[in-house]
Amino acid sequence: MNPAPVVFITGASSGIGAALARAYAERGARLGLLGRNEAALARLAESLPGEHLTLLADVSVQAQIADATRRFVSRFGVPDVVIASAGVSVGTLTEYESDLADFEQVLRTNLLGMVATFQPFVEPMRRRGSGRLVGIASVAGIRGLPGAGAYSASKAGVISYLESLRVELHGSGVRVVTIAPGYIRTPMTDVNDYPMPFLMAPDAAARRMLGMIEAGRRFGVVPWQMAVVARLLAAIPRPVFDRLFSRAGRKPRGLPL
Repeated sequence: MNPAPVVFITGASSGIGAALARAYAERGARLGLLGRNEAALARLAESLPGEHLTLLADVSVQAQIADATRRFVSRFGVPDVVIASAGVSVGTLTEYESDLADFEQVLRTNLLGMVATFQPFVEPMRRRGSGRLVGIASVAGIRGLPGAGAYSASKAGVISYLESLRVELHGSGVRVVTIAPGYIRTPMTDVNDYPMPFLMAPDAAARRMLGMIEAGRRFGVVPWQMAVVARLLAAIPRPVFDRLFSRAGRKPRGLPL
């Protein structure tokens, strides 16, 4: 891969997206930084070495993401790496009618927003015969967690979607990379009031992720300890899982998305 790639990152306003932007900027990459917080994007761009383009857009609004990708390609051309990192999380319970809107927004942002992010780049990358499409999933997508039905469902959908896309692009030269983080210290996890094992700093996590992206890994978990947890979660029989996780900590409902 080009040592100084052109990289398009959604969710760059904070968290994992911002950390990946810092990691790539250190390598001389030219970046498209897309997010919903204009001031945060501007601060990030100013703090980074190199030439970058900030793009104010909400990935859940297809027209906005389409316009942002056109502006990016006009400036830098077809990217070497596209990272769909934008995501939201909120505690949800199906019994509350008021939570239906939160379910819709989480799924629209985390899953459909990823599809909308990749769509403009798939065919140009296929024609070129190279590229990386990187989706940020979650260990929470491996089993359904109580109080997080929307988030778990969105990330389970992301994992399956990325696998479908990977198979569709097999042999094209375009690699699809699924990264499933565990607990990373971000605004999304700062509101959690329950234990978060193996909590990792975002910049350290981003360095691990960058290595997975460059290697074209099909599926990776960060940190490595959570890869062990993920395998155990997948193997737990359903009756045992139900008993164990019925008492698990839950994200608060009603937080801003």
